[in-house]
Amino acid sequence: MPTHTGEMYDFHTHTILSDGAFTPAESVRRAQVAGYRYLGIADHSDLATLSVQMPQVVRVAEAENRSGSGLTVFPGTEITHVRPDQMAEAVALARQLGAWFVVVHGETLMEPVAPGTNRAAILAGADILAHPGLITREEVALAAERGVKLEISGKRGHNVANGHVARLARECGATLIFGSDAHTVGDMPTRSFAEKIALAAGLDQEDVDHLFATGREFGEGMIARYSSGTVR
Repeated sequence: MPTHTGEMYDFHTHTILSDGAFTPAESVRRAQVAGYRYLGIADHSDLATLSVQMPQVVRVAEAENRSGSGLTVFPGTEITHVRPDQMAEAVALARQLGAWFVVVHGETLMEPVAPGTNRAAILAGADILAHPGLITREEVALAAERGVKLEISGKRGHNVANGHVARLARECGATLIFGSDAHTVGDMPTRSFAEKIALAAGLDQEDVDHLFATGREFGEGMIARYSSGTVR
């Protein structure tokens, strides 16, 4: 049986600031109940919406992190359906506006994402490429070279290519990270269920342990970079 600490590290969740069902406050509470230690809010965004969304997400994270609840909230974004030739501009703008991390909505099989998005996201320096679908071996090797994490998705539909992503990541030495892509009730998995999703993608237990260690280390790194004494 899988072993785990019970703590969840998830940097791909959504609120009513894009197409999620919950206010940020409810997302925080549901994450606490599900055993989350780190919660990244990464609402869908583009060049038109970043300037509106990011200040609100930063405000939510700052307020929660002052509370001492034991849950750390990270302000981020998921750049979505942005043209590949505008990707670098969008990633840079997100960081300028206060995003601690940037997810890019990859070439999932479930949506008409523009061809070339996966490669553009990697070259633009995104932190996480979400549900990258039938990503090519060359793109996975580039992600490994650039330090871009590839997502094992917990979201129904988006997760149909998890096995493909996991196999190429193992072969090319790319880093994997779990993301729930939570939008509504039932989308925030416990650690135990998230591990089962990863195992179903073809990872072994050692890989799964590393998957969640990556999430923990990613969060710790952001805290070290963006905090001065305490989390903002």
